[in-house]
Amino acid sequence: TNPNMGSSLSKPDFITVLANKQVKSGETIKLSCEASTEVVTAMWEKNGTKLSCVNDKHFIRDHGTMFSLEIANAQESDEGKYTINLKNKKGEISCSSHVRVELKEWRTFDLNQKRLIDTLKGFKICNKVPELHFLMYGPVGAGKSSTINTIKTIFEGRPFINCLAAALSEESHTKHFDRFDVSKENGSYPFAFYDTMGVQAKKGVLVEDIISALKGHIKVGYRWDPQIPISEDDKYYLKNPSLCDRMHCLLFIIPADKFAFMGNDFLQQFKTVSEAARNLGVPQVVLMTRVDSICEMTRDNLRNIYKSKKIRKK
Repeated sequence: TNPNMGSSLSKPDFITVLANKQVKSGETIKLSCEASTEVVTAMWEKNGTKLSCVNDKHFIRDHGTMFSLEIANAQESDEGKYTINLKNKKGEISCSSHVRVELKEWRTFDLNQKRLIDTLKGFKICNKVPELHFLMYGPVGAGKSSTINTIKTIFEGRPFINCLAAALSEESHTKHFDRFDVSKENGSYPFAFYDTMGVQAKKGVLVEDIISALKGHIKVGYRWDPQIPISEDDKYYLKNPSLCDRMHCLLFIIPADKFAFMGNDFLQQFKTVSEAARNLGVPQVVLMTRVDSICEMTRDNLRNIYKSKKIRKK
């Protein structure tokens, strides 16, 4: 701050403003701007309140018309909106910077897609069942059908869009119990995906039907009824399913940007189905979709998914 205010005092303005910053954990955050005059009082804020400086952590400097803030050893708690306010008798002005701290990966994964796909293509199954069955379960618009489209596109090497998706719809496009194989040159891979009607209040697939499907009681082609579960007299009901008829893995397809807004009814259905799968000894996997919709880091680069705090909290 320079208290020497002469007759030529003018309202402060910015020549350069604070820039948004993204740094890695442990690095130094450096924010700086240049004002049109040095005759100002400067005050820094974080998320709308005066910045509480910590010794050996925050370093505030001003040299003439240059103003800067450095934050040492960046941590998750240092993320936020930083604002500098410049003020004198003629007026005041402010500018802000959004600071993101990139975490160390909290989960590692193989980025070599070819190696991963080759491993799956060479997958061998035991003699008790000819193939593994994956049951897709999740709310309307979660991406169940889109996930199947993507898997088939990757493994078959050609675009596949026959599985109708309902990403922006309030009603499930999946009306029947559908099966999708993953084809290869001499047949198909030893796994198949079963698509179900989406979960929604009063219109979605019933918990009883999902549990029946897990047990292998429902045949492909059954038309889902949101009001009445399948009966043992239905022609699509298999009374004595074998291990080959059952589902071997339950895939929960959950949209990252909508899960927090789902009501208690859905969460209770989710819990009931999960408990049933556990009692049946069926492994469960959660596949989170739309991860680029809730976080700038994943929107900029999906490889940042395991560095995102928002994804980790989900």
